[in-house]
Amino acid sequence: MEKVKDFFRKLIQWLFRLLFGLFVLSIALVIIYRFVPVPITPLMFTRCFEKGEYNVHKSWVSLKNISPELPLALVAGEDNNFLTHNGFDFEAIKKAVKFNEEHKKTIGASTISQQTAKNVFLWNGRTYLRKAIEVYFTELIEIFWDKRRIMEVYLNVIEMGDGIYGAEMASQTYFKKPAKNLTRNEAAWISSIVPNPLNWSPLKPNATVNYRHEVILWNMGNIMKVDYDHPVKYDNPEMKSEPSTKRAK
Repeated sequence: MEKVKDFFRKLIQWLFRLLFGLFVLSIALVIIYRFVPVPITPLMFTRCFEKGEYNVHKSWVSLKNISPELPLALVAGEDNNFLTHNGFDFEAIKKAVKFNEEHKKTIGASTISQQTAKNVFLWNGRTYLRKAIEVYFTELIEIFWDKRRIMEVYLNVIEMGDGIYGAEMASQTYFKKPAKNLTRNEAAWISSIVPNPLNWSPLKPNATVNYRHEVILWNMGNIMKVDYDHPVKYDNPEMKSEPSTKRAK
């Protein structure tokens, strides 16, 4: 009996040390990535495994070398209140829950901070465990990074096509120009495909992409610019899971 108790005591101690080690490692990684470009993400690794070959095309660029129209387009299409929330937009979550209760197709309410945390540190999936860890990493990057850094990392790791990651590679692939020269219209096209980059293209847009492009352009005009020093709270855009012939108002 005493040996069993001793076994479980050591097991608990080992689990505690493991969890503590993972906790320290997670904080260390977040701090390192505050200053160092992210070399590869779990999603990139997963995509390569699925294809059975290395299929990662990316080029890290600083935020100052990306057209300000692209962060604006992503805020307009993905997360209106990116600058004012602390990682989670609870108003958007409430709207998404209500919409999903009334429609067969669902929409999400993940913020840019959540998407960044998921892309940089986590695997694909919809389990409660992964979601809980996503919440944890979202809070960590909100604590240790500023909004400029979150946006910079997001713009460099986000999947924007088959093997295409980051703003620079997306801009070069779709519009044959560096990301710093993207126009407002081009930035809106890139933002339009973010929810489904493997099946949507800004070069051959379907009805949903066309609709998203229209709404994003309208909302970019509403927000005007991503002002990191003077953040302003906005209503979330009228974005639906299905395209509409009605213009956004």
